[in-house]
Amino acid sequence: MKSYEEYISEIDAQVEAIVSRAQAYMWDSEANVIKEHIFLAYEFAKQAHKKDSRLSGEPYISHTVAATEILLSLSPDIATIQACLLHDVIEDTIYTYDDIEQAFGHDVADLCNGMSKLEKVKYRGEERAIGSLRKMFIAMADDLRVIFIKLSDRQHNMQTLHHHPKPDKRERIALETLNIYVPIAARLGLYNMKNALEEECFKILHTQEYKKLVNDLKDLEESQNDFKNSAILEIQKLLSHIDIAHKVDFRVKSPYSIYKKMQRKGFEHPRDLYDIYGIRVVVPSIADCYRVLWEIHSTWHTLPYRFKDYIALPKPNGYQSLHTTVVGFLKKFTKQPTEIQIRTEDMHKRAEIGVAAHFEYKEKGSKISKEVSWVGDLKEMMDTVGNNDLMQSLKIDTFKDRIFVFTPNGDLINLPKWSTPIDFAYHVHTDLWDHITIAKVNGSVHPLDKELKNGDIIEVIIDKNRKPSPFWLGYVKTIKAKNNIKAYLRKWDKETHRERWKEIMNRYLEKSWLQAFDKDMTVLKVIDGREFNTEERWQLLEQIWNFSITPASLIRRILKELNIRYEPKNKTVEDSQNIEWSDVQEKLNLEIIIWGEENIEYRSCKICSKKNLPDQIVAHINSRWHFTIHGRDCPVLKGVNKERLMNAYVKWKESLSVFKLSLTLENKIGIMKIISETLFQMEINIDELHSKKISPSQTMLVMSLEIHDYNYLIVDRFIERVQFLLWKSLVSHRIQQIKHYE
Repeated sequence: MKSYEEYISEIDAQVEAIVSRAQAYMWDSEANVIKEHIFLAYEFAKQAHKKDSRLSGEPYISHTVAATEILLSLSPDIATIQACLLHDVIEDTIYTYDDIEQAFGHDVADLCNGMSKLEKVKYRGEERAIGSLRKMFIAMADDLRVIFIKLSDRQHNMQTLHHHPKPDKRERIALETLNIYVPIAARLGLYNMKNALEEECFKILHTQEYKKLVNDLKDLEESQNDFKNSAILEIQKLLSHIDIAHKVDFRVKSPYSIYKKMQRKGFEHPRDLYDIYGIRVVVPSIADCYRVLWEIHSTWHTLPYRFKDYIALPKPNGYQSLHTTVVGFLKKFTKQPTEIQIRTEDMHKRAEIGVAAHFEYKEKGSKISKEVSWVGDLKEMMDTVGNNDLMQSLKIDTFKDRIFVFTPNGDLINLPKWSTPIDFAYHVHTDLWDHITIAKVNGSVHPLDKELKNGDIIEVIIDKNRKPSPFWLGYVKTIKAKNNIKAYLRKWDKETHRERWKEIMNRYLEKSWLQAFDKDMTVLKVIDGREFNTEERWQLLEQIWNFSITPASLIRRILKELNIRYEPKNKTVEDSQNIEWSDVQEKLNLEIIIWGEENIEYRSCKICSKKNLPDQIVAHINSRWHFTIHGRDCPVLKGVNKERLMNAYVKWKESLSVFKLSLTLENKIGIMKIISETLFQMEINIDELHSKKISPSQTMLVMSLEIHDYNYLIVDRFIERVQFLLWKSLVSHRIQQIKHYE
């Protein structure tokens, strides 16, 4: 092993290289000033970490310097470089925020303090990560440079994670990286960091698959080089006759992206994928991009639906480029479609370093362009969204695919994929959201719950008498829309909907073998050990109606309260028969959802396990609050307290309920087409269908619809949409929900 002095000598040389790289892009600052600032931070950090070493045996300062080398790919300012060198000082040494502020100023100290807070972010599954995610996104919203440092720090930690002796710790850190940091890097457009982090996670979480893929890719190296050389020559030949300066580059899909696509497609070897390789053409101007595109489309056949214009419609992280896929590009690879990307130098820079390209680097500090407005929206989300909704809101509003739609005036609106006209209305203007009555999409009337598509032009028609409907909460996607609808429901229209709240909750009480609500909702009188007055009981139901809590969670609280007060005179059948139990999760490898909740510990009756657990199951809670899974026809259930049974199903085999509807319709051609197409679009299955002509002008249609337990509002959505379509078709009608049953 090297001595401390030998390590430090090598690290000193690394810092010199960092200085040279920083001086190369900070051309408007004095070279000596840059060097002085970087070495001041380095010497301070070296002294602070002098007694510390890494698991590899290297001095700890080697990590902060290596992280800073990674950070330089984003062309950071001096304060960010200094903070990266100092990023673990507050967390791991005797030095404080005040010490750093005194030595390097408020800006650097704040960045280091932000990093110290992020050190506490740990992944323990989605629900347990919520508090940590709040800290992370608040830090991001305060100063995005904090996450640049954190991603650089994490990338080097992942590169050296093999030194950690505990496999379970390595896997936890890899999962944390894959579930928290990779999506953030992607959303920020930091694709080089994203790919590097994914590959390190791939090595740890799927070691054998990674080794096999690397070997398979080595087999393709000769073909890859041949393709690269031929493709570059072909593009240069194509563009040689037009007076446009250009550079031709070659890109290879990252190993983890290849692996995920092979998994999706069911392929055994990467040679089966046609888009591992791609060509990139960089030109001076936007006009040149479209000129090159025209030349390419005039020369080769293009694949339909594979052309994407990210110049006209940029990605939310600012990415711009033209993407097109052609066939017959090379004689040796005639059957292989080839993706070609066309962009300007500025677009290429942004594609390489994402939102970091939006910073202006000056000696006095950095500022971020308004183009990254979604980062500021994170803070509002942290303040307004409850824990139950935060993870889902982050997935939809922040990390999922986006669509671009237009107002009638041509203004571009960026929304999450699957957004509805209501999401659009709430995004555009406050006068629209409370009174939207009709939406026109591309000139045609469009159901309010139907998803929008990329490029749609939306016009919203309002009616001052129209009010937000609670049903909207079942299908709107953006957190802004949900928050405003909930706020309206809390303030207005309570009396109108209270009986509806009771009706929905009664369904769940019936499924739990509990009695339906009486006039005073007595079953809610005592919850969580305290007594609720009448108004507080209504407030509990209101939380279900506005999706703040799930019916399942309230049912569990009711049953728990019953369990506390329940004193059985005799032992249960389970105790008297002294049944042995088996761990279903381990032996049968099943994931059981109990009242819509995952990760609940449970056991299974041995009688059911011997026969293999059937699809139709139920959960039983004994007097010690243990969950046990039975088949619904299990003989043990004959002797148990029915109030202790809860709905359960095997994941991916969700339990279904049946809703019976009666429709009295005017006899007109095309009515069944309207109803069947609506059911198909909403993915509702018909269990039974009967029709009867009740007069020369009217037909009665009775249908039983299968509905997943978790989607308890979809019947109301279906009724609302069908009524709208029948009204639009000038069909007189009457719809009645006859009953709901298992």
